[in-house]
Amino acid sequence: MQAKKLNVNWKIKEVADETEINFLAESLSISHVLAKLLVFRNIKNFDQAKSFFRTSLDNLHDPFLMEDMEKATTRVIEALTNNERILIYGDYDVDGTCATALLYMFLKELNADVDYYIPHRIKEGYGLTKVGVDYAKENNFHLIISVDCGVTARDEADYANELGIDLIICDHHKPKEILPAAFALLDPLKPNCNYPFKYLSGAGVAFKLAQGICKTIGKNDLLFQYLDLVALAGAADIVPLIDENRTLVKAGLDLMNSSPRAGIKALIKSARVELGNLSSGQIVFTLAPRINAVGRLSDAKIAVKLLISKDENESLELAKQLETENIERRKIDEGTLNKAIDLVETSRLFECEAIILHEEDWHPGVIGIVASRLVERYYKPTIMLTTIDGVAKGSARSISNFNIYDALRECQDLLLHFGGHEAAAGVAVEIKNLEEFKTKFNEVVKSRLLDKDKLYEIIIDSKIRLTEIDAKFIRIMDQFSPFGPGNLRPTFLAENVTASSYRIVGNNHLLMLLRQEDSNKNFDAIGFDLGRFAKSLNGNKTTFDVVFSIDKMSREGKVFPQLRIKDIKIHPN
Repeated sequence: MQAKKLNVNWKIKEVADETEINFLAESLSISHVLAKLLVFRNIKNFDQAKSFFRTSLDNLHDPFLMEDMEKATTRVIEALTNNERILIYGDYDVDGTCATALLYMFLKELNADVDYYIPHRIKEGYGLTKVGVDYAKENNFHLIISVDCGVTARDEADYANELGIDLIICDHHKPKEILPAAFALLDPLKPNCNYPFKYLSGAGVAFKLAQGICKTIGKNDLLFQYLDLVALAGAADIVPLIDENRTLVKAGLDLMNSSPRAGIKALIKSARVELGNLSSGQIVFTLAPRINAVGRLSDAKIAVKLLISKDENESLELAKQLETENIERRKIDEGTLNKAIDLVETSRLFECEAIILHEEDWHPGVIGIVASRLVERYYKPTIMLTTIDGVAKGSARSISNFNIYDALRECQDLLLHFGGHEAAAGVAVEIKNLEEFKTKFNEVVKSRLLDKDKLYEIIIDSKIRLTEIDAKFIRIMDQFSPFGPGNLRPTFLAENVTASSYRIVGNNHLLMLLRQEDSNKNFDAIGFDLGRFAKSLNGNKTTFDVVFSIDKMSREGKVFPQLRIKDIKIHPN
């Protein structure tokens, strides 16, 4: 189904001081465009550029700057010393399963009596549950370490205390006003926590706990073998790839590309990704959906089992399970998306400030994905709900410059619970309150969302001539990676372009060879879901402007640059 065409505004970033760019270009012997990209990242001299391009694990922040870290590490070491049973309690997404696998393997290496628990998405729901705490009590666990969840689990923390179980929470989500009464709570977003970097993934916080333990017992050599899991989680959870995250994800990607553990190697093979060239983008679009699929449709413990596996044959079999689940997930996605679009169009919900949909039989494992697809299509804050145990539960997804968590907080008197962050959240509401919630949420969005923020905008880093994209340019731009929020893949504008050839491939994708003005050099380009522009092209007689990023493609074992087109503006005849 072809996506609804949005009104798109192109906005070129303004340069505050051209002299800064010229100085940096000269001192680094790089092009003006590349220097501009660095200045936009607040890199303005040689030393800052060196630090950016040559990240070092020596510069990681001290884990003990995080509040409660000393309490947490002391309690874990005590459990190790006394051979107490430790339960790692994770979430069912990529971040949660990676964090679980990381701490499980790390503590195993320290000879801990440790196991892991992932709640069933449909049977138990998100986060720390009393069912999970009961499991810990029944199986004689004295310490629970929750990862990627727990910061809002006040009742569950109290329950664990009643049962005599200590709880260490490792989370990165935004806490509510009253914190759980855990033995220790590690979360950079916790009020009064002085940890200098606030945007770690859940696996990142788990890694900091491992780092604190290593620092205390003098075994730092154990630590960095788990950076592949931090990278997998960080890229998949769309955390800002700046500061410490960029260092961790970059080192983890290097590890995955050079020496992948058995489970990740099998996953890469199953996803048909070329080993050695794995990027943060490929994690987001190829590996992450496969890991998430088992958590969405069946049991996320399969993903943890894959990540901790050391056996090649077992890993391949588990990766096949993830592949099968992912294929099924795609089918359910498509059916749910088509139904959702039909509801939006027939009810003209695209005229509302926000889109809120509820169907009793929608699969809870896919509605978050479909909500994101609706945001892409209609560019409105979107909430998708299904019915679980008589309650409307689901996922909320936002647009740029709109904090959906704060909007939900204004409606909390109508909600059973909610949690998440500014771009995405989970929500539950009683059926009887659903219509009132829809009305109030739309009112909140209307009051908070400015007219300028309702327009989908492509931010352009720089104009560029296609001939500037040579081997040196690509080599240097590669060093800007890993790309993600806070360090987005640069977006360029090339003007007066023609297509020497073009055709539609796959599901309405536009494949082209581009050239600019009097140059004879062609550039491979693809515009996903941009087939609608083909009818306006007339060979090299049609000139147009094109906005794109630069990616890579493999052909016959060789890697080539490919322009990923975001939008096209055809020149009038």
